[in-house]
Amino acid sequence: MKLFPSQAVALGALLLAAPAFAQVGPDVIYGSDDRLDLYQVQNTRLLEAADSTVALFSAGDVSVAGNRANLSVSHYGRGMSLCTDEPFYDQVNGAFCSGSLVAPDVIMTAGHCVRSESACQGTKFVFGFGVKSQGVMPSSVGADDVYSCKKLIAQTLVGNGADFALIRLDRPVTGRAPLRFNRGGDPANGTPLVVIGHPAGLPTKIAGGAKVRDASPNGYFVANLDTYGGNSGSAVFNATNLVIEGILVRGENDYVWRGSCRVSQQCADDACRGEDVTKMTSVLPSLPGTAGEAAASYVVRPETVLSTLKTALESNP
Repeated sequence: MKLFPSQAVALGALLLAAPAFAQVGPDVIYGSDDRLDLYQVQNTRLLEAADSTVALFSAGDVSVAGNRANLSVSHYGRGMSLCTDEPFYDQVNGAFCSGSLVAPDVIMTAGHCVRSESACQGTKFVFGFGVKSQGVMPSSVGADDVYSCKKLIAQTLVGNGADFALIRLDRPVTGRAPLRFNRGGDPANGTPLVVIGHPAGLPTKIAGGAKVRDASPNGYFVANLDTYGGNSGSAVFNATNLVIEGILVRGENDYVWRGSCRVSQQCADDACRGEDVTKMTSVLPSLPGTAGEAAASYVVRPETVLSTLKTALESNP
């Protein structure tokens, strides 16, 4: 995934609130496309993690009317000049980045997604932007699922290193548990991964089948995640216990032309440049002292998570 803020065509319209950054852009598919919609996933722990994932929208693209918040969304396939057989062609998109809830009122995302206090004030943090029933596209969420920026707590953007931002929301998030994250060091090569976020601004996608390819770089590790522009800021989880290992921030180009339309670029699992993930060890010093302490205390059995992903993928080719 190349980090996205300065992407062309329709994705550019999604990024109006995000300043351009040359090294930030979309992603790519490694091996098979492992992205799943919420209705395709049965594992409750994965769904709970997805529930605490947030879509970043430009403030002007969210309008509250009564108890609903209407979202400005576009047709994904037509807007991105995609071929009609591209996955999720008929879905909608609108988010410009992704994030995750790491304390009752704190969101973690990529630093290039929220680069200043003014950018933070111009962003709405929207929970519940997902496809929960086949064919039913989300164009609104409950008004209570939309939050604003109270303060940009921390922001770091190193072109070839750590890239993260921490945002305090205008109020504590209700009905969703803060996610657990790794406090004990960096993941090793081969660690299985799951990413949850909004590829190309689409409704929430859960994608497994990935692993750490290179844990050695300073501030980040490289993985073969199926991610795109819009996934920037997504939480990347250890698939064996669903603790956050890092934040998706950079990667390979997303699409290639096939005649007059575009399709996802495909790479072997060990090919192309890989996707860069800011390590949690780079973020921890900036987290508020109690961040993550109130997180859910459940234990996830590795074989349950991995077998659920495998079953879902096999039944939804």
